[in-house]
Amino acid sequence: MAKKKGVTGRILHDPIEDRLTPIYPLDLSRIRTIDDMVRAMGQTAYTARQIGDGADVLEAMARDKDCFIVLTLSGALTVGKMGLVFCDLVESGMVKAIVSTGALMAHGLVEATGRSHFRYDSKMDDNELFLAGYNRVYDSLEPEVNLDAVEVVVDHVLQRWDPGETVCSWKLNRRMGEYLQQHAKGRGILKSCVEHNVPVFVPAFTDSELGIDFALYQRQRKKEGKPPLRFDPYLDFEHYASTMLATKRMGIFTIGGGVPRNWAQQFGVYAELLARRGYEKIPLKRYNYGLRICPEPVNWGGLSGSTYTEAVSWGKFVPIEEGGRFAEVLDDATVALPLIVGAVLERIGYLKPDRKSGGAESMQAIPKGKVTGKR
Repeated sequence: MAKKKGVTGRILHDPIEDRLTPIYPLDLSRIRTIDDMVRAMGQTAYTARQIGDGADVLEAMARDKDCFIVLTLSGALTVGKMGLVFCDLVESGMVKAIVSTGALMAHGLVEATGRSHFRYDSKMDDNELFLAGYNRVYDSLEPEVNLDAVEVVVDHVLQRWDPGETVCSWKLNRRMGEYLQQHAKGRGILKSCVEHNVPVFVPAFTDSELGIDFALYQRQRKKEGKPPLRFDPYLDFEHYASTMLATKRMGIFTIGGGVPRNWAQQFGVYAELLARRGYEKIPLKRYNYGLRICPEPVNWGGLSGSTYTEAVSWGKFVPIEEGGRFAEVLDDATVALPLIVGAVLERIGYLKPDRKSGGAESMQAIPKGKVTGKR
């Protein structure tokens, strides 16, 4: 029998009959691992649910054997001590290419060569910090001597560069990773990328310590009467495009936004134009998966806050109704990133929780791990 409207015109439904998805209280007494926490958060609300949904999308990318995952990075995340999380993403076999700011790679070189960043105290005066050689990055300090050490690495690589070979960011990053293989004992992003054949692209190369060091080296060559090395950013563009054109399916994992996000996403536009303007006969190449961790909202008007559904209109992403799968987490990456990545690395078997000693705090990484295993 059909339900009759009440005096206010409402027809009260049964949520079970309507097959609505229930949400549940987060029960800390049942949490033993990072994955336990993230799965429980995914059944709650607000940003916690976004984190849970984000982990599910990243897991789907990781388990799709035909999916080539690109990690895009912006923000001071190596100063923010997220560097080893990125190493895990590479060493697990999940991430196949990285598009980053140059600053993030430069600060990562600081870590990889055994140097430290330090806590900032709000009582410190910024001009006094300048005079003492301490560069402030929000609530942390990057000593200028660290960046001098980065220049030593860049110069070492460039001094051995064949002048007949044009420089581009992914080649330079690879050579610096090879340097770290030989001279650095600890882990580092570029070192991990070399060991796992993951190219690192820096599209806004001159906007970084690396770009400054390259410019200074060029001056030194001129002073010595040597011709300048040639730098061509289109070598990065074409290498990235050829790499992505060879994939079956694509996923993008974006931390922050900015140039790395846009540069990586515009591949879909480039591929569509190659076909539409008659350069190549190729099908549409759009990202099948997307996960974005960035607190910037749409109403600020920047690309960093734009949605994946907006990007569908540009031909950058497969729409949801055609199988595209996306998640957006409006949160600080230093909070959301380790939770999401830690949970997924557990699910695919890269991180092994030692349940005898109490769970997440005793996680063990498998050194040469690959994306394997089932839930």
